[in-house]
Amino acid sequence: MLSQTSDGWVLAAWFDGHPGNYGPSSTLQPLHPSESILPMSMRFSRPRCLTAMSLVLALTGTAGAQQATSTATQVAEMANVGDEIVVTARRSAEKAVEVPFAVSVIGGQDITEARLQNLSETLLSVPGVDINASGGPIDYNVRIRGVGSLYKVSADDNSVVLNIDGVALSTAFLSLGTLDIERVEVLKGPQGTLFGRNSEAGAINVITAKPTQTTEGYVRGEIGQEGHRLGEAAVGGAITDQLSARIAVRYNEADNWVDNARDGKPLTTMSDLAGRFSLAWDNGNGTDALLTVEGQRAKGYLNMILLRPYGDDPSLDITPGAFDENKRTAGRYSAEINHDFSFARLTSITAATTSDYVGWKAYDTVTYQAMYGMPMEYLVRDSSKETGLSQELRLASLPDSRLFWVAGVLGTHSDLSFDTRDPLQGQQRFRDFTSKSIGIFAEATYPLTDALKLTGGIRQSHESKDYDARYINTFTGTTTPDTRDLSDSYTTGRLALSYELAKDTNLYTTLARGYKSGGISYMATSVSDSEPYKAATVNSLEIGFKTAPVGGDFSLNGAVFLNQIKDDHILKYDSATFAMSVVNADVRSIGAELEGSWRITKGLVLNAGLVRVNSEIRDNVLGLTAGDIRAGNKVPDVPGWSANSSLAYEGQVSDAGLAGQPTLLNARVGYRWVDSRPADAQNNFDLDAYGEVDARIGLSSGGSEFYLWSSNLFDSKHDVYGYGELAFTVFSIHQLGAPARGRVIGIGASHSF
Repeated sequence: MLSQTSDGWVLAAWFDGHPGNYGPSSTLQPLHPSESILPMSMRFSRPRCLTAMSLVLALTGTAGAQQATSTATQVAEMANVGDEIVVTARRSAEKAVEVPFAVSVIGGQDITEARLQNLSETLLSVPGVDINASGGPIDYNVRIRGVGSLYKVSADDNSVVLNIDGVALSTAFLSLGTLDIERVEVLKGPQGTLFGRNSEAGAINVITAKPTQTTEGYVRGEIGQEGHRLGEAAVGGAITDQLSARIAVRYNEADNWVDNARDGKPLTTMSDLAGRFSLAWDNGNGTDALLTVEGQRAKGYLNMILLRPYGDDPSLDITPGAFDENKRTAGRYSAEINHDFSFARLTSITAATTSDYVGWKAYDTVTYQAMYGMPMEYLVRDSSKETGLSQELRLASLPDSRLFWVAGVLGTHSDLSFDTRDPLQGQQRFRDFTSKSIGIFAEATYPLTDALKLTGGIRQSHESKDYDARYINTFTGTTTPDTRDLSDSYTTGRLALSYELAKDTNLYTTLARGYKSGGISYMATSVSDSEPYKAATVNSLEIGFKTAPVGGDFSLNGAVFLNQIKDDHILKYDSATFAMSVVNADVRSIGAELEGSWRITKGLVLNAGLVRVNSEIRDNVLGLTAGDIRAGNKVPDVPGWSANSSLAYEGQVSDAGLAGQPTLLNARVGYRWVDSRPADAQNNFDLDAYGEVDARIGLSSGGSEFYLWSSNLFDSKHDVYGYGELAFTVFSIHQLGAPARGRVIGIGASHSF
């Protein structure tokens, strides 16, 4: 079953003997696509990775003799159609069917079988979620139901908040691998009441596997085309009657799918090393604690800018090794303490985060010649370091209480540097940001009758931001300083009514207000560019239903929604001067969605979702070199229609197998269809519709499985992203973007105990 262990802590660091030298600024996110080249990676030591793997395998062998149910099996049982799904979408455990807004849940087994390698890929399996990114590890502009920044303008310009084990993070952390995940909850609609700022479109709640008193674990490995390699293992169990631990580690690598035209080799080899250690204590008398240390290092990722069309064999004409310095590390450390009183649960979550990255971004010679008439490379280096601290205290009703309620306070502090070196323009820009926030929140659901419930929630927040910068012209030797101080106080909240039409079938309507902070562009090139931009607000209406009969063969959720966004953020980019500033525009999003599961037979399950969204810009934004944005333009990268589906089968094929256990056939086919959508806010051109199929088939027996897999089985050719920019050679718009990876086939094996 799913239990309330979602709020924990995490902190991580993989330091190769050099503390603080590496760590991704997960908070840094690209602004305009042309400036979103924030490739990052982290140095890692393969021998150390293998040593860690060997340790886990050794522990696995030691514990393998003990009888236990694997985490994967537990998650599978939780995710089965007809099981009661419990979520922590409102910071306390409750049935998903009773939450008065849409929540999509992806179980750990589904993530593994669908081979969703990171959180970004996992989100794309959810109906109504769109991600604009160009391939870098911190380059994620997430939109839910068409709500999100038109172009990201700063690291904290997020419309969706990411929450991992109770710790709030930037969506730049979506590059984190899905290592030892119990489930992912996607909360749709404004979530500012309980999750605070920058959640005007929704929230992502990630719950990792926790230590238990049962010895359990798994090991998994894969090899495939284009240099794909993966090794992953986890083991956990009791240390004493009150103390338990769990360790998980993963190494993953693959060749870049875009080649270097000069040597014919992949641009980079992309690799990730990640690990997590958790220590849990439970005194058996209502008090428990969880300590977590988690880290990731990545290397070889880059934000790709190619001239469209890409051709059959996409490539960049650039000096080999231009992106060798691209590196990123991320660290998160957390401590969670819970104590149960007779009437409520008290939770404290203390967290620290670190991040560090270096990323080169570039126009290759082909692109630069097309844009400016000269066959030369244009390279810019970004680097960033960030540290963050947070403390949350909250009191919540117990899971079986008739009245649901939660109240608390959250304080955060962040220090961030974001520096740019632009040799061609003779510019160096050094920017330092300090931000502090505090929020007080409360929400309750009161039963007006046995069937009718009223929900009300409110949050009062205050933020302050300090900005210090130096803009240096290396040609003239002049330095221009810049200092800004900002502060803001605001209120968010929601009001909802829900009605139990029948057992495990609810109707609901929700009104919510969300907020996205104002600030200063992290890509400002001068004092005039750093003029603060306005905060964005959203008013949202959602009407929906949920039905998930316990023990039944189906579940179905549906909703219609309307979002009115005021002063959303757009990066104003001048391709002649490379200057960047920020403007605001209103947006409206209206649509409907349907999502469900059906157990067709005992071993055959269908999951499907369909979304219709009409999201448009409501203001004119004039004077952009790529063209004017006109009222009525569609929001970029948001398809009018999209659909997700998967068909999974498990059945016995033989009574004989490993250790006398029967042999099972496991098969899964997933399909994602995306309608055509505008590439940029100017609606200069559309990205074509596409459909992508992933497949996996395997044989399992006695906890072991061997399988064959394919990503993009039918080799669909489509864009990851795109945008138009003015080419000064012809004074017309050229189309830029990046292609998606083509078909990859591989094999894998796993064992769980």
